[in-house]
Amino acid sequence: MQQITDETLIGDHYLLYIYTPFCGTCALARSMLDKIEAVHHEDIFYEMNAALHPDFMQDNKIESVPCLLIKQDGEIKESVYAFRSIGNIYSYLLKYKPELFANNS
Repeated sequence: MQQITDETLIGDHYLLYIYTPFCGTCALARSMLDKIEAVHHEDIFYEMNAALHPDFMQDNKIESVPCLLIKQDGEIKESVYAFRSIGNIYSYLLKYKPELFANNS
């Protein structure tokens, strides 16, 4: 997972995992995202410590952590709060990052 930068935040596309360090549910959500990245052998998600970005949290109306914030074409498309399962996260990847599943043969 890559740390978010100010340049990335103003970009048009990203999958941003928002967490706080001492949140047990956040740790579980992160393990799901880490497993997905391991399968694909690439960094897919950016990460942000919510405590270090209070203005971003307020400006984007982030209600709680963990959160997977999906930005596409310059606008926030979804804020996912219930990670549920790796399969559930894959449903968002199929929708917003289909190139992960392209056949490269």
